[in-house]
Amino acid sequence: MVVMLLGLTVQAQELKTYDQFFLEAMIQREKGNNDAAFDLLRHCQELNPDAPEVYFFLGQYYSLLKNTEKSIECVKRAAALDPDNEIYVETLAQTYIRQQDYASAIPVIEGIYARNKDREDMLELLFQLYQQVEDYDQAIGVLNRLEAIDGKSERLSLAKGEIYSRKGDRKAVVAEMEALAKQYPNDLNYLAMYGESLMMNGQAKKALNIYHQVLKEEPDNNRVLMSLRTYYQSQGNKAVADSLAERVLLNKNATPEEKVHLLRQEVASSEADGDSTRVLTLFRKMLAQPQADVEMAFYCASYMSAKKMPKDSIRPVLEQVLRMAPDQAAARLQLVGYAWEDEDLDRVIALCQDARQYNPDEMAFYYYQGIAYYKRDSLDKALSSFQNGIGVITDESDPHIVSDFYAVMGDILHQKGLAEEAFAAYDSCLVWKDDNIGCLNNYAYYLSERGERLDTAEAMSFKTVKAEPKNATYLDTYAWILFMQKRYSEAKIYIDQALQNMGDTDAPGNEVIIEHAGDIYALNKEMDRALSYWRDAQQKKPEDQLLQKKIKQKKYFKE
Repeated sequence: MVVMLLGLTVQAQELKTYDQFFLEAMIQREKGNNDAAFDLLRHCQELNPDAPEVYFFLGQYYSLLKNTEKSIECVKRAAALDPDNEIYVETLAQTYIRQQDYASAIPVIEGIYARNKDREDMLELLFQLYQQVEDYDQAIGVLNRLEAIDGKSERLSLAKGEIYSRKGDRKAVVAEMEALAKQYPNDLNYLAMYGESLMMNGQAKKALNIYHQVLKEEPDNNRVLMSLRTYYQSQGNKAVADSLAERVLLNKNATPEEKVHLLRQEVASSEADGDSTRVLTLFRKMLAQPQADVEMAFYCASYMSAKKMPKDSIRPVLEQVLRMAPDQAAARLQLVGYAWEDEDLDRVIALCQDARQYNPDEMAFYYYQGIAYYKRDSLDKALSSFQNGIGVITDESDPHIVSDFYAVMGDILHQKGLAEEAFAAYDSCLVWKDDNIGCLNNYAYYLSERGERLDTAEAMSFKTVKAEPKNATYLDTYAWILFMQKRYSEAKIYIDQALQNMGDTDAPGNEVIIEHAGDIYALNKEMDRALSYWRDAQQKKPEDQLLQKKIKQKKYFKE
């Protein structure tokens, strides 16, 4: 008796020690000290080889160590030691599934369901697993079990039909759809599905009788109309098939998805025939209906664009889209694009202004409106548009557009005499896109005009010349910055290149390049050439007093 008590005392002490080590293992696991937790769990295994929780957690660690065999062994052991623990058993099943060992997973899942008949999710999983191992009879059996619980339904009947089809059992497919139709005699869609199963399994005559029975009660049953269209197409009766397609597309009960699906088929057919007339006719009839669908209208516009039809024929369709759905940003943007191509700035501004109400977060509308105002020299309105647009910028915004926002804002602010604000806008522009060439050029030039940060200006300008080595404006800016840095001989090299790439000397702005050439040649002590360039520039701005002074005194003067 004393010995027995001593044994119990020792066993209790061992269990107490085990509990302490297991608790410490869990603490280390919570802290993220996985190496320590793993070592402690292995020690727990030595202290208590029949503790299921130890094997369960060890299985997770072996999985992390990519030791699949050991992981499965541990999870199996945990489930065997505590078969009533659903977490252990489900983990074992999922482990088998991850290893694609579906045959081993099936009895485990069956066991879970046998112990808990409320777990319908286990039946759903079993249905998938039996299909994976191609045990179609058992898969049907699972569907029957689900049907006994939930009753016959379209989902289960279609699933059964699919399995019967894989087995090649055509009679069973038809019988299943017939049973579904009889179960719900007031739902003609199920009768239509029965007709489809007959048609697909070689019983066309019987299927056609079913179809006509449905259409007698529901003339606009799209399911049947589509099935009949497919049948007459297979028979080569294009006229009837086309008539049925039109009935579906003009049917107010047809869903947008059904119409789009059918239209895609019609488009594919027209592409094969090389004739878009039928598709355009269908679109026209659909859009003429009192309750025309906005998706169809936009689809029509997209189709017409893809066929490269004249924009004058596409524009009315896009305008119809906006009448039906004023918040359709894509249609509005396309109309803005057309107005831009036509240089109709008033139309661009109006479209973008309306977008403020319907698409207040779409940055592109603020951009186009700002540019349109800028082209009309309405600087304050342009600046307001850009500033409002900046308010909707997010981290996901297109950096090219955001960069241009700030670049044009900088140009406007400079024209308004707000140099520091302009430079701040240019800095923001270059944060979003550090190679915005137009911004780099203007920023560099305006800095050089003020004689500020010339080294920075020279570095920015050099990027533009490197990007576009034949751009006369960029070459002129770089030459002028070198001039301001008193690097006169280098400046002459680049101003010569600017003159060579200037093109039409009478083009607006070229008088600035020509005057710069005169200034640069003057400080290179080539006064004859300088006078020649100054006189050429004077022809374009005869009232310029500084030019007159340079020519008269044959000397360079700063402004």
